[in-house]
Amino acid sequence: EHGVAHLPLSWRSANSCRMGKEQYRNMLAHRKHGMMGVHRVKRGWVWNQFFVLEEYMGSDPQYVGKLHSDLDKGNSMVKYTLSGEGVGSIFTIEPSTGDIHALRSLDREEKPYYTLRAQAVDVLTGRPLEPESEFIIKVQDINDNEPRFLEGPYSASIPEMSPVGSYVTQITATDADDPTYGNSARIVYSILHGQPYFSVDPKTGIIRVALPNMDREVKEMYQVVIQAKDMGGQLGGLAGTTTINITLRDVNDNPPRFSKSIFHLRILETSPVGSSVGRVKAHDLDSGKNAEVEYSIVPGDGGSMFDIYSNKNTHEGTVILKKCLDYETRKAYTFKVEASNAVLDHRFLHLGPFKDTATVKVNVLDVEEPPVFSRLSYSMETYEDTPVGIIVGAVTAEDLDVGNSPVRYSVEWRKDSENHFDIDPVEGTLSVIEALDRERHTEHNVTVVATKVNNPLLSSKVTVTIKVLDVNEFPPELAFVYETFVCENAKVGQVIVLCVCVCVCVQFDGLMGSISDNTAGVVTRRGVFRRLEQSMYLVPVVVEDGGYPLQSSTGMVSVRVCTCNTDGSLLSCNAEAVIFPMGLSTGALMAIMLCIVILLVMAVLYTGLRKHKKKDTLMSSKEDIRDNVIHYDDEGGGEEDTQAFDIGTLRNPKGIKETAQLQKIRPEDEPNRASACMSNEDSEDIRAYIHHCLLENSSPPYDSLVTYAYEGEGSVAESLSSIESWVLEPKEDYRNLCDWGPRFKTLAGIFKEHECKDMEKTEN
Repeated sequence: EHGVAHLPLSWRSANSCRMGKEQYRNMLAHRKHGMMGVHRVKRGWVWNQFFVLEEYMGSDPQYVGKLHSDLDKGNSMVKYTLSGEGVGSIFTIEPSTGDIHALRSLDREEKPYYTLRAQAVDVLTGRPLEPESEFIIKVQDINDNEPRFLEGPYSASIPEMSPVGSYVTQITATDADDPTYGNSARIVYSILHGQPYFSVDPKTGIIRVALPNMDREVKEMYQVVIQAKDMGGQLGGLAGTTTINITLRDVNDNPPRFSKSIFHLRILETSPVGSSVGRVKAHDLDSGKNAEVEYSIVPGDGGSMFDIYSNKNTHEGTVILKKCLDYETRKAYTFKVEASNAVLDHRFLHLGPFKDTATVKVNVLDVEEPPVFSRLSYSMETYEDTPVGIIVGAVTAEDLDVGNSPVRYSVEWRKDSENHFDIDPVEGTLSVIEALDRERHTEHNVTVVATKVNNPLLSSKVTVTIKVLDVNEFPPELAFVYETFVCENAKVGQVIVLCVCVCVCVQFDGLMGSISDNTAGVVTRRGVFRRLEQSMYLVPVVVEDGGYPLQSSTGMVSVRVCTCNTDGSLLSCNAEAVIFPMGLSTGALMAIMLCIVILLVMAVLYTGLRKHKKKDTLMSSKEDIRDNVIHYDDEGGGEEDTQAFDIGTLRNPKGIKETAQLQKIRPEDEPNRASACMSNEDSEDIRAYIHHCLLENSSPPYDSLVTYAYEGEGSVAESLSSIESWVLEPKEDYRNLCDWGPRFKTLAGIFKEHECKDMEKTEN
């Protein structure tokens, strides 16, 4: 029922009294036939809200409501106007009657309500009859939206073997309908696909495990379909679905298992240590770390020859050779291999032991090998006087293969020292082919090669060390020439000297020898010796060795009789004994005495020459001119005679040093020099100068004396005296003076005499 209100404006809505749809349709039909009752409504019955159904599908505009003012007398003098949201495009009003219509279908989910303003004005004057009023047209919801899963499809995972009721995941659906009006937005969840493994809570959407002992190795992936339905799940409600992919995570609930109980492997006997023999594998139905398998060899007889390595990537066990193999010694090995999980889950230990064992049989394959010597090396001995052709020793090698091939021997020639021996190719005996000499080689290393007759490419080598034994062919001798003394008051049994030897047998006139560790002591057999009666004893010492054949030699020990103190210290002996109590030889004493006499003579000559030089220097000049003082006793050219000598050498001290260096460079021992005294370039100049002088003066006197002034103390040029130069340079070679003519005969005779004396000294 619709009412009409007087001013202020009273609003009448088609559903303001919340009439049912049937009453609303009847109202529309009654209005269509023009039958509409109008009556006065109190001001308390004023509505400022209209309702319009969403999704209206009728052909005519949908009636919303009616506006009426109390000032409207029905004479069409009042005009109704409408303004606000959607006016003209969505809503329209009949100006004379105030009826409001919706021109098109509305969607509450797009816009739930509209705010409009209404006013009544005078048709003639256009002035408002009442103040403008605001009202709302609300779109009434219908169930036109199904529930939707905004985040689907979903993924989830749980451990396998999870108990019933274990939480998996939670899903949520949304409904765009009005949750405050009816049951359009009340959602109920249900499972369409995935039973009996999982369940869903109808109100919360939580998914849980519904079946116990779900095994990943049986089935790993599950697809569950969940439905969300509005209207509380009643018939006619709208529904939406989504998919949840559930994966079972692996746990270590399966032990490793070998695919077979026996593994057969093969390997060559010549394979080096560390070679791969083969692989074994135990399968574990788990995945990831739960499927990792560790392999080990069960201790036993055959397992000591091998080892096993676990590969984490392939989950295989690689058998590795640990020791060298020999087909002739052992042809097969059998051992057990154990496979176990590295990581255990204690929740599943009750299912049984998480390990498995298998048997591995390894067959050793025969390989043809070179001969094998009975020893790694051989050592032999033979005497150095062993005749050629005599057998020294023998080596033995054999073929350990099944064929047992004969072996032939040979010597590998690498060094000259190994050419002394040869070997019998069949018997393997080594014999001497050249004479041996222990003094040259004490031992010989011979390399013997053994070769298989059936396969000459296969050979092996061994080293034979042959030690050469010494043959007693040299007699022993005293290590030194012994000379000593004995006191006149020596006691019986007193040791006077020790001799180094091998075997000593001494007995001579009061003296005897005793042996002790290759040394012998000469001792007295009586207590009194007289020097005046016999001043020296020559004691023969027989030295013997212990070799075969026995060798011996005789040496002499010189013993002088001397006077000693009571404590044994020497007082007097003959001249040689007093000066040299340690027993120097007579020749050495004579040489020393000759040297002393020569030194005394040289000292006397040197003193005389110095005096003569000093006298001539004082007489040669009265003025102290130190630059260049030259005194001539002959009719020479004086200072202007520049060809007599090199004046630059006297003024330049460096010339003396250079000459000295040239003299040092000249070899000292050159016996074949018969025509030159010096070997440098200056010797040629001196020779030319001397030869020129000989050609100019062929008449006596042949000698001339040139005296140089004394250079003073500390002169860098040092002394220019030829006498002193001869003393300071005794090694000058003057043997060629004889070839220089009659002028140098006297000088050559002097130096020849000195040379003879020097040779005697050297020989002594």
